[in-house]
Amino acid sequence: FVSTEAIFFGGRRPLHGHDAVVAAWKRFFEGREAPFSWTPEEVEVLDSGTLALSSGPVYSPDGRQIGRFSSIWRREAPGVWRIVFDKGSEVCN
Repeated sequence: FVSTEAIFFGGRRPLHGHDAVVAAWKRFFEGREAPFSWTPEEVEVLDSGTLALSSGPVYSPDGRQIGRFSSIWRREAPGVWRIVFDKGSEVCN
């Protein structure tokens, strides 16, 4: 679901492009259990049906909310949506 033009924020520098994002995120999918989960609370789509925003909480494996995410999706072909921007933030306690 990652666009070739994707930009993911979260480390010291943004990750640019599909290959950089996939390489950096690979470690999250290598273990038996994911180190976090997320679910959209809000999804809004432009009337044109070409761009969308999804956002919601990020949870630790024990169910505690540890952050929030926001992803911007682009329809790249009929029925094909890919993330072009993604940014998370920690929960303020």
